[in-house]
Amino acid sequence: MNWLDKLERKFGRYAIHNLMYYIIILYAVGFVFQMINPSFYYNYLSLDAAAILHGQIWRIVTFIIQPPSSSLLFIIIVLYFYYVLGSNLERTWGAFRFNVYFFSGMLFHVIAAIIVYLLTGLSLPLGTSYLNLSLFFAFAAMYPELEFLLFFLIPIKAKWLAIIDGVYFGYTVLQAFLPAYGGGYYGILYKANALAAVVSILNFVIFFLCSRNMKPYSPKERMRKQQFKQKMRPVNHYAGGARHRCAVCGRTELDDPNLEFRYCSRCNGDYEYCQDHLFTHTHVK
Repeated sequence: MNWLDKLERKFGRYAIHNLMYYIIILYAVGFVFQMINPSFYYNYLSLDAAAILHGQIWRIVTFIIQPPSSSLLFIIIVLYFYYVLGSNLERTWGAFRFNVYFFSGMLFHVIAAIIVYLLTGLSLPLGTSYLNLSLFFAFAAMYPELEFLLFFLIPIKAKWLAIIDGVYFGYTVLQAFLPAYGGGYYGILYKANALAAVVSILNFVIFFLCSRNMKPYSPKERMRKQQFKQKMRPVNHYAGGARHRCAVCGRTELDDPNLEFRYCSRCNGDYEYCQDHLFTHTHVK
């Protein structure tokens, strides 16, 4: 059992379910702020390391509301895409692991911004665009063969889109070191984007390395478990007056009065097994 499993056992009940839904709402609020007063976000809510170190600690959280676009049509498409990615990852991993992935990404952004400020004096305006884009890496790792319609016309698998996403991340990092982009406001912006891209990729890599075995969360494995649960689900636990029923073979005490039945403490749910399957069944998680 790795540290993520231990954390989930201890703190899993505190996980925010349907997290991406609330994140989308925050982006919508940020979009409204941007329409009403474009400078409000950068003056009071953005991830400004200097301001955080001078007491404006709310920026550690409020920077998340920066919308991915100022175009209404584009933001509707992007937010829907983010919601699809996030909600599917949450269903695949569970709420706790998805919470860890997203919030650790936010934390890495904050830590990186503060370290850069302490070392160089630059307060880089890091947003969450690359954190959201890194969701696609996680999605493609779980569903590599799933097809999307590029430009609503061209079918392309998730794994190839992830490679394109990776090339974009690489160009973003390279751009910060090109002489043509090295100075002035745009130089700072390119450096900020490069740092955000590196931190987001780092969050993705650390999460998967620490998870080690992601097989139980793969679509095939989840489908297998779901089919297994359906097969074990009794039609009527008390059919024919029986008080016990094996979740594997379906036998009751009416079939054999000598059968003994026990509940499994390792299965997620009230599953009862006969003596022949108590120690040989596959545990339901």
